[in-house]
Amino acid sequence: MEGRRILTFLRPDVLADAYYEDNTLTELSLIPRGKESLLGNIYVGRVKNIAKNIRAAFVEVEGGMICYLPLEDVQEPVWACMKKGEQLAEGDLLLVQVSREAVKSKAPSVTTNLNLSGKYLVLTTGNRRMGYSSRFSAEEKERLKVLTGQWAEDDAGWIIRTNAAKACSEELEMEHRRLLSQYEYLRTRAVHRLACSCVWKSRPPYLDTILGSRENILQEILTDDTDLYAQIRQFMEEEMPEDLEKLRLYEDRMLPLKAMYRLEKGLEEALKEKVWLKSGAYLVIEPTEALTVIDVNTGKFTGGKQKEDTIRKINREAALEIARQLRLRNLSGIILVDFIDMALPEDRQELLEEMRRLLRRDPQKAAAVDLTPLGLMELTRKKKRKTLKEQAKECGIL
Repeated sequence: MEGRRILTFLRPDVLADAYYEDNTLTELSLIPRGKESLLGNIYVGRVKNIAKNIRAAFVEVEGGMICYLPLEDVQEPVWACMKKGEQLAEGDLLLVQVSREAVKSKAPSVTTNLNLSGKYLVLTTGNRRMGYSSRFSAEEKERLKVLTGQWAEDDAGWIIRTNAAKACSEELEMEHRRLLSQYEYLRTRAVHRLACSCVWKSRPPYLDTILGSRENILQEILTDDTDLYAQIRQFMEEEMPEDLEKLRLYEDRMLPLKAMYRLEKGLEEALKEKVWLKSGAYLVIEPTEALTVIDVNTGKFTGGKQKEDTIRKINREAALEIARQLRLRNLSGIILVDFIDMALPEDRQELLEEMRRLLRRDPQKAAAVDLTPLGLMELTRKKKRKTLKEQAKECGIL
C-alpha cells in the first residue's frame, strides 16, 4: 500500500489537503486561507454555568466563545486558580482543550484531558495509563513496553502511536522529554495567563495530518506552493527530520498539481449523493441531523447467474467503497447502512467482519457495531472535524 499527500490551492482562498492511497483519493479537507482551526487549542477556560440536568458545563474561552464540557470528562483537571471544594463551580478557571469543532448549531466541545501529540507518542493528562496502538504485533508491543514501561511513573499518561513501531529508544526518549516539557509549561506557567486566553495553539490541520501519517505507508508529500513548502519543510526539520526526503516541491507549470491528480473532479464526486461502483451498482449517501444513512442498490449490475452470489459480490464491493467514503467525506457519529438483504446468516456475519476489518484501517476511531433485526448495519465514527460538505459550504464552494 502506498500513500501520497497533496497540498495545493483549489482557489486563491481555499487550500486542499488530499491523501491518495494507491492512487485513489481517500481523504480530503478544505481549509479557508487565513482561518485558523480551534481544534486542539488549549485555553484558560472560565466556567459560565453548570447544567446538571444534562451533566455538562458551559465554559467561556477567547473571544467570548462558549464551549460544551461534559461533567464526566472533568477528571484530574489542571486548575488555573486556587480551587475551593472538589466539585466544579461557576467562575472556576481551568485548562481546557478543544476536542471537537463547532458543528452546525452545536458549540465546540472541550475537554480537561489535555492531549499533546508527537509523531510517536501522545501525552494525556486525564488518563494516566500506558496505551499501545492495536496495530502493533505482539513482539513489537513487548519491545515497546520494555522501552516505555518506566514512563508509568510520570505525572501523565501515554499513548504509543503506530509510528513508534521500529522507532529506536533515542527517538522515543527525545519525544518523551519534549512532550513532558510542554506539559510542564502548561501546568506551571500557562495557568497564570489571563482568563479565557489561548495558552497553546495547535498546529495547522495539514501539519497534524502529516505528523500522524503512518510512516510505513506515506511515500511522498507534494505541494506546488512555495510558502507552504517552506513551512512544511521547517516543521519536518524540527519534528520529523527522518521523513524530510519525502517532501517535494512540484514545479511543472504546464500541468498544475490539482489537474494532475484530478482533484476538482474528485471533490465534485465526493459532494454528490450518489456514488457509482465499478460493477454498475451504486450507493446513496444521505446525511441527516442525527445520523447518516447509506443505501446499497444493485443498479446496472448484471454479473453472476446466481442471485446470492451476485448479492455477495455487490455487498463486498459496497463495503470497501463505504469505508473509503467515510474518510473522504469525513462522515461521523452514527451511520446506518442498508446492504442488499442476504438470506444466509453466515453471509451476513461475514459481511460484518469484513466491514470491521476495513474500518480498522481508518485513522479516525471507527467501528462496525452490529446488524439490527431489520438487517441494517450500525457503524460509528468519532466526530472531530466538520464534514467535507460543511467545509465546502464554509469555503463558498457549495
